[in-house]
Amino acid sequence: MVSVPAEDPQRPHSLDFAHFVRLVLDAIEAVHLKYLIGGAVAVWAWGDVRTTRDLDLVIELPIESIVDLSHELARRDMLVPADIILDILIFSRSDLAVDAIHMYSGYKAELFLLRPDDPHRALALERRLLVDLGPPIGEAWVHSPEDLILYKLRYFSISRQTKHLRDIGSIMLTLGQQLELDYITTWSERLGLAEIWREVRAEVGYATGD
Repeated sequence: MVSVPAEDPQRPHSLDFAHFVRLVLDAIEAVHLKYLIGGAVAVWAWGDVRTTRDLDLVIELPIESIVDLSHELARRDMLVPADIILDILIFSRSDLAVDAIHMYSGYKAELFLLRPDDPHRALALERRLLVDLGPPIGEAWVHSPEDLILYKLRYFSISRQTKHLRDIGSIMLTLGQQLELDYITTWSERLGLAEIWREVRAEVGYATGD
């Protein structure tokens, strides 16, 4: 079981982040959608726990479930019109997320939709793991540590934000040889991230094999 970060008592809202995560999961589970948690919250399961105000998720969303998801989010004070979800699912050519922002706390969930042209995301959804994140979140499906590292490498290559490298390092130092390093190496090559992966492994103290 993971201990979630303590909330700042000075924040002007009545809902803490962990309860927000549970609200979003309740909405998704009410529609019986397949999902996984990524980003900083997934790092809680495999590395260091750090505070965040954003929840990243991947969901498999059939068109016929869009209205139901919009309704369940609205019941929990997150207004995301069904037509906006449909536009992103059908017409967006970029990897845009559906943003679900809680009206009273400002916390945000970014819902990344499974697409037929993204084999790694589909595989990551199949490789997800059920982890107990502690109360009030409880059991939730999260990225496997290997796929989480690959996504962190990807986001670092785009943004150069060092928080992604810190997250990767914390996962590697926590799990050590439990990680499937060959899987990460293979997919880092397919995704054009091999050089960054070699640098990160060397920085954390792993042999690169070169």
